[in-house]
Amino acid sequence: MGSPKLPVLLLPHPLILLPTARVTLPISRSLADAILSLLDDSDAVLAAIPLPAPDSPSEVTYGTAARIARLVRPRNQSSPTQPYLLSLHGIQRIRFPTPIQIDRSETLPVHNVVYPSSEGIPSRDTVEAFKHAALLLLDRLAKDSPQPQRKDDWLRVAAIVEDISEQRAAWMADVLVAAVSSQYPDKLAFLAATDVEDRLRRATELFIKQSSIQEVSKKIASAVDESFSRQQKEYFLRQQLAAIQRELQSLQSSPASVGTGFGTGGATSELDDDDQADADDLADLRRKIEALDVGSEERKVGIREWRRLKRIPQGSVENGVIRSYLEWLTSVPWPSNQTTTPLDVLKDHSFLTRARAQLDADHYGLGQIKRRLMEYLAIVRLRAIADAAQTQAQGNNPSTDTFPGATPTPPTKSKGVKGPILLFVGPPGTGKTSLGQSIAKALGRPFQRISLGGVRDEAEIRGHRRTYVASGPGSIVQALRKAGRNDPVILLDEVDKVGHSNFHGDPAAALLEVLDPEQNHSFNDHYINVPIDLSQVLFICTSNTIDTISAPLLDRCEVVELSGYTYDEKMHIAKRFLLPKQICANGLSDSQLTLTDDALLHVATMYTREAGVRSLERAIGAVVRFKAVEWAEWLDKGNGTMGGEGNAKQNENGNEKQDGNANENGVRKEWRATVEPHELEKILGIPRWDGEERDREEKRGVVYGLVVTGMGEGGILPVESTALPGTGRLKLTGSLGDVIKESGEIALSWVKTHAFELGITAGRGVDPLKVPDVIDVHLHLPAGAQKKDGPSAGIAMICAFVSLLSGACVPKDIAMTGEITLRGRVTPVGGIRMKVLGAHRAQIRKVILPWANRKDVEHDVALEVRREMQFFFVRTIDEALEAAFGRGALGWRKETVLLESRL
Repeated sequence: MGSPKLPVLLLPHPLILLPTARVTLPISRSLADAILSLLDDSDAVLAAIPLPAPDSPSEVTYGTAARIARLVRPRNQSSPTQPYLLSLHGIQRIRFPTPIQIDRSETLPVHNVVYPSSEGIPSRDTVEAFKHAALLLLDRLAKDSPQPQRKDDWLRVAAIVEDISEQRAAWMADVLVAAVSSQYPDKLAFLAATDVEDRLRRATELFIKQSSIQEVSKKIASAVDESFSRQQKEYFLRQQLAAIQRELQSLQSSPASVGTGFGTGGATSELDDDDQADADDLADLRRKIEALDVGSEERKVGIREWRRLKRIPQGSVENGVIRSYLEWLTSVPWPSNQTTTPLDVLKDHSFLTRARAQLDADHYGLGQIKRRLMEYLAIVRLRAIADAAQTQAQGNNPSTDTFPGATPTPPTKSKGVKGPILLFVGPPGTGKTSLGQSIAKALGRPFQRISLGGVRDEAEIRGHRRTYVASGPGSIVQALRKAGRNDPVILLDEVDKVGHSNFHGDPAAALLEVLDPEQNHSFNDHYINVPIDLSQVLFICTSNTIDTISAPLLDRCEVVELSGYTYDEKMHIAKRFLLPKQICANGLSDSQLTLTDDALLHVATMYTREAGVRSLERAIGAVVRFKAVEWAEWLDKGNGTMGGEGNAKQNENGNEKQDGNANENGVRKEWRATVEPHELEKILGIPRWDGEERDREEKRGVVYGLVVTGMGEGGILPVESTALPGTGRLKLTGSLGDVIKESGEIALSWVKTHAFELGITAGRGVDPLKVPDVIDVHLHLPAGAQKKDGPSAGIAMICAFVSLLSGACVPKDIAMTGEITLRGRVTPVGGIRMKVLGAHRAQIRKVILPWANRKDVEHDVALEVRREMQFFFVRTIDEALEAAFGRGALGWRKETVLLESRL
C-alpha cells in the first residue's frame, strides 16, 4: 500500500495533541475556508503537528492524525478580527518519512505520512510499574483537588486503571498523559514514542516526576501560607501595640482631668484591662486552687486544667473556655472552705430562742412548720456540740499504740446533719416563698431562690456539658456560688410546674438526685464534672398542688400543707404586716390612717374571700391609696402641713382628727384618719360575696357540700335537685366527671332502696320516681364552667334527693362532705382542713364529716375555728340524715318482719 498523504495543521506552542485527546483552538478565516473545502473533498482527517519552540530546530518528524470534530463560525461574520473555533480529536500517531520544514503561512500543505505499528503487548513488569505510578499520581491529584466533583472524577479514573488489561495499557497511558499537566518536552518525547514498551516506560517516568512535583508544591504552598499568615498577624498586632502606646503617651502628657471613669485619664479607671490586672486575676485563681484540699477531686481537676491553661496561648478561644471553667470551679463552696455556721453561734444558749422569735416575728401561726424547723435546729446544735466534744477528747488523749514511722491518722470530718427536704403545699398567697426567707434568717444562713416554673430543659438543673458553645453550670451550682457557703437555704419555687419529659430531657428526673438525702452528697453537675456535696443544704420546695408532681420526687420530700388562714389569722396578719407595709409604701404615717377591726374583718369576709392574703393586701392597698389621695388634697387646700403628725388628736368618739389652719371661709376642717366599715363600699365598690350570703336559704332539694378548688382553696358548693315529668331517669349536669356521676347514681339507688323507711313511699319495693307520678330527677352543681370530680359529694347528693322526695329542708348553715357506699357506710375523704376553713369563711356553723376524718379535724384545724363551728362525725348514712335534717324530722319507719303465708 502506498504512503498516504494528509494536510498538515500547525498547533500553536505549547499545544500538543495526543491520541484519545481533544483540543480546541482559534484559527483565522483563511484557514477556516481551507478546512471547509477539505470537509467537502475528503473524510475530514488532517495531521496536527506541534509548533517547535522558537529556540529549537524548525523541523518536525512526529505528529497526530486528528479528525475534525467541530468548526464554529463567529457570531459576527462581518468582523475580520473575530476568529473561528476548531475542535480536533486525536486518532493515531503519525511519522513523516522525511522531516518537514515549518511553513507558517495560512495554508494546509499536504505531506506523506507513515502510521507506526501499534501492535504488541508490553511486559507484565512494565504494566505493573505503570499502574503503580499512575495510581500514586491519581491519589495525589484527588487529595489536592478542592472541588468534590473533580475529586470523584480522579477516583473513578483510578478505579479504571486498577482493572485495565495489558492490551489496553498503552491506550490508558495516552489518556492519562493528555489529562495531567506536564512539561512540554516530556509530552513531546512521549508523542515520539511509537513502541508500546517505550511508551509505557516514558509514561511511568512522567507520572513519578509529576507526583513528586505535586507533593513538593503542596508543601511549599502550605509553608508559604503559614508564614504569610503569621507575618501578617504579627504586623497587625505590632501596629495595634504602637497605636496604644502612642495614645497612652498622649494621655500621660496631657493635664489630668477631674474625676474618674470614661473620658478621663484612663489609668485611673477600674475598667482598664491592663496586663497587671490580668496577672492579678491569674494569681488569685492560682491561690484558690492551692487552697483546695490536698488529694481532693476538685484540686486534681483544678491542677490539670491550670496546666492546660498555661500551655495554651492567651489569645486563643480555648484559653478563655478553660479560664471560665477554673473560675467556676474555684468559686464553688467546697467543704475545705469552712463556710458552715460557726460553733460559737450554735453553742449560744439563746440560739433556739432567737430562731423561734425570728419565725414568730415574720409569720403568724404556722405552728406545724415552725415545730419541724425547731426540731432541725435543735439537732444541728446538739450534733455540733457533740462533735466538738469528741474532737477535744481526741486531742487531749492521743493514741499510744502507734509505732515509729507510722503515718498518723487524720481526724475524721463530721458530716453534719442532713438537711431536710421540705415541700410546702398550699394555695397562692399563703406565705410559702416568704417562709423560706424567714427560715434562712432564723438559721443565719444565706438564702437563694430558684424558680422552676416552666423549666423544660434538664441542663438548667444539671448544667451543660463543656463540649457545647457557651456552656455553663446549672442553677444549683449558680445558687451555691451566689450563697458562698455549702449550707445555704435554697428555695425551689413552683416545683409542680416544672416541665415533663421531652427531647430536652426530664427536669423532674434531674431533681431526684438533688432532693435525695442519700444521693445528694455527690451531686454531679455536667459542667463542673466534679461531685458536689449538697447534704448540708436545706432545700425547701413550694407547690400549689401535688397532683402534677411525679411520685418518685414526691417520695423524697416531707409534705407540709399550708391550707390557708382563718379570719382571726388574717386579722393578725393584716394589722401586723399588711397595713403597716401599705402605709409606708404610700407615703403615710400610722397617725394619718387607721382601719378598725370591723373594717378589716369586713374587707376579709366580703371582698377577699380566699385561702391566702394577696387579695387582702391589694384591698388594703386600695384603701390606703384612697386615703392618701384625700390627705394630699386636704394638704393642698391649706388645711395642714406636710409634717402633720404632731397635730393629730382624738375626738370624743375616739377617732383621730387632724387640726389644720382655717380655710377661706374661716371654718377649720379636721382630718378624719379612721376608716369605718360603712365607708368601704365607696372605696372598694360593691362587696363581691354579700349577694351570695343573702341568697343562701333553706329550700327543698338544695343542700351545701364542701369542695376543694384546683388551687387548693376550700369552699362550699350548692347541690341542687328538682323533679319534673319524665320516665323515671336521673339527669346530672354541671361539668361532672365519671366518679361524681357514679356517686349520684349510688345516692339515688340508696334512696330508692330505703324509700319506705324514709316515709317517701307507702310500700316496700315501690319506685318513688314512678309512683304516684312518673318523674325525672335533675341534679345540678352550679359553676358549670369548672370541672368537678371526686367521691366526696355522696352525702350531699343523698340529702338533696331525700329533701326533694320527702319535702324536708336542710338548714342553710349546714354543709357536708363524705363518700358513701351501697351498704350505707360513710367513708373518709381528703382535704378536710381546706374544706373546713372554706366553710368557716362562708359562715357555715355546722359541718357533717365522716367519722374517720375526726383525727384530721383535731390535728389540722385551729382551735379558734373548732370553737366557732359544730362538727357531726357520722359512720352511716342514717346518722348523716339525722344530723342534716334534725332528730325526728324525717319520721323513720321501724323495721317490721313480714311473714308471707304459704297456705
